[in-house]
Amino acid sequence: MSESICITTLVENTVHQRGLRAEHGLSFHIQWGGHSVLFDTGQSDLLLQNAGVLGLDLGRLEAVVLSHGHDDHCGGLKAVCSLSPHTRLHLHPAATAAKFSTNQENIARSIGMPAVAREIIRASGGTVWTRGLTEVVPGLFATGEIPRQTGFEDVGGRFFLDSAGQQPDLLLDDQALFFESREGLVVVLGCAHAGVVNTLLHIEQLTGGKRIQAVLGGMHLLNASAERMKKTLAALEERDLGLLVPMHCTGWPATPSLWRHFGDRCSSGGVGSRHIFTR
Repeated sequence: MSESICITTLVENTVHQRGLRAEHGLSFHIQWGGHSVLFDTGQSDLLLQNAGVLGLDLGRLEAVVLSHGHDDHCGGLKAVCSLSPHTRLHLHPAATAAKFSTNQENIARSIGMPAVAREIIRASGGTVWTRGLTEVVPGLFATGEIPRQTGFEDVGGRFFLDSAGQQPDLLLDDQALFFESREGLVVVLGCAHAGVVNTLLHIEQLTGGKRIQAVLGGMHLLNASAERMKKTLAALEERDLGLLVPMHCTGWPATPSLWRHFGDRCSSGGVGSRHIFTR
């Protein structure tokens, strides 16, 4: 018996329809059968407002998965857990570490998980630490830590574990979600700080080389060199994707480059967009 999986964007940098609001961040709601899962929470309580407009009940979430510990992906955790206090939390242990970014003048800014979110995680009796492959609900998997296999990808920016900018943050907490549809694997990214190609390679290895049909989410290519973009485009083209949804931190000029290259295989991922797959 077939069933549909619906991925709804609750937070993103752009909006897909009227009546919704955007912010710099990302959050997806994933629903199929009786399962209700949230992947990331944006940076504020905005996801609750957008969910209300879209008619989604987040009060009965089965699980929340955090792609990594940056505040634009986990800043809404307090609001989510206030509404759905018994939901299971899934994250890599490194997601709770202090995190900073620096600008060209080496001025540091804290971008890590809010203190209240860390307290919620510490107090939770149901936190699942996703160091490796983890089944979140039947058929939906978190990759856990992603090995760095390519020679052309990096974390995509100036990220550190200290405010002095002396300890690089390798963002080992970065992870993605994936599930199998009739057409092939569907991969949902947070920021792909491990590298989008590294992420796809790892998922292919985890699944014995199953075909990847769709990739949605942030790819953190806003600082990508020309070489990295060329090799990323080649790797994505090699996989003959049926759907590509570049979002959030994919950035400019990478996003228009992906749209030019993949044409009608690309789709908008703004707040309110829905992508439906069949299992």
